[in-house]
Amino acid sequence: MMFKKIVIANRGDVAIRVQRACREMGIQTVAVHSTADSSAMHVRLADESVCIGPPASKESYLNIPAILSAAAISGADAIHPGVGFLSENPSFAQIVQDHGLTFIGPKPEHIKVMGDKIEAKKMALQLGIPCVPGSDGAITTKEEAVLVAKDIGFPVIVKAAAGGGGKGMQIAFSETELSNAIQLAQSEAEAAFGSGEVYIERYLANPRHIEIQIVGDKFGNVLHLGERDCSLQRRHQKILEETPSPALTKKVRENIGNLAASAMKKFGYESLGTIEFLHENGEFYFIEMNTRLQVEHPITEMVTGFDLVKTQIEISAGKPLKIRQNEVNINGHSIECRINAEDPDNFMPSPGKITDYHPPGGLGVRIDSGIYSGYEIPPYYDSLVSKLIVHGQSRKQCLARLRRALDEFVIGNIKTTISLHKRLLDSKNFVEGDYDIHWLEDHFLKP
Repeated sequence: MMFKKIVIANRGDVAIRVQRACREMGIQTVAVHSTADSSAMHVRLADESVCIGPPASKESYLNIPAILSAAAISGADAIHPGVGFLSENPSFAQIVQDHGLTFIGPKPEHIKVMGDKIEAKKMALQLGIPCVPGSDGAITTKEEAVLVAKDIGFPVIVKAAAGGGGKGMQIAFSETELSNAIQLAQSEAEAAFGSGEVYIERYLANPRHIEIQIVGDKFGNVLHLGERDCSLQRRHQKILEETPSPALTKKVRENIGNLAASAMKKFGYESLGTIEFLHENGEFYFIEMNTRLQVEHPITEMVTGFDLVKTQIEISAGKPLKIRQNEVNINGHSIECRINAEDPDNFMPSPGKITDYHPPGGLGVRIDSGIYSGYEIPPYYDSLVSKLIVHGQSRKQCLARLRRALDEFVIGNIKTTISLHKRLLDSKNFVEGDYDIHWLEDHFLKP
């Protein structure tokens, strides 16, 4: 039975994206918001809204009792966590279920396993997914770290077990650097995640970041929707994504996609999920799995015509997938630019009031955003203010359309990364698809 009312436990463009899917499905929506977001577009567009606390995330969007109260007050029967915040919190997913509501996402146990990078790696190996050589578990002493590093070879990367967003990661090129790298990673991990547990992997010199979109229902049907190339990164944060990857052939795409889908079928996975790999010298290595909707999901929707959010909701309501793998077709090329309220030169946040706003349009152009003229961007949250998504029948057409769309895009009175994306389009490496995860920082952004 389909849901009647869904609480969207998020904000900004992702909350609006879920609202749009719900409206098309005839489902009412409840927006939750902090006092800083009382005039936000996701609040204006919802059928109902509930204020859940002050601006600080821990007192509002991370406030589980407040979100559950919003569901009780509004009479909702499900909660969609969106992206970030509580979307990959297994305790939240379980609490939602314990209160007789449906959590629109994977099973809590799957979120828990894949949320711990050490356990996720162990599970990936059990499921037949190749992993980067590294420690079998957490590293507790310098001596243990040295033995592992010598076995797999320098350079190595020290990672937080509960990590994400590039936090708690340090590279060591020699034994003398390793001790300091471990201390820095542990302290950063403790501050960011409340756990100083770290592990070690071989550091790959020039890989691409490739992720496979997975979707599975409650009846054992699992399929993949191709890959996304997310290699353009700064400090492990994605700047631009595209699909298909310029680095993969159709055969390679099918092979890694089928391997990922087969593994998730063994895992019993339900809902949307993304398996992230590093790809170097023809080999794929598992990094992690995101058990949620992705920020970059629109480019997959553009090339497949597949509504990922609607499908996610239908799966949670007990509906089977409507298509099979042989019916998935990749049509053309799509690119997403993350437009952040940041100085494009030094990446300092640039919150403030938007005085002029003109989004681009035309064939093959999509804007996912919650901003408008007169909107005051609060300083408390992620700096992402808009996602520009373009689609073309070829990568060449997609690039031309992207250039035109960026030229049309106006966000006045604040600094944004629109000009950064324009500069990318003037780069021969990017235009030719010749880049890896280090290229943006080590070459493009170098003075």
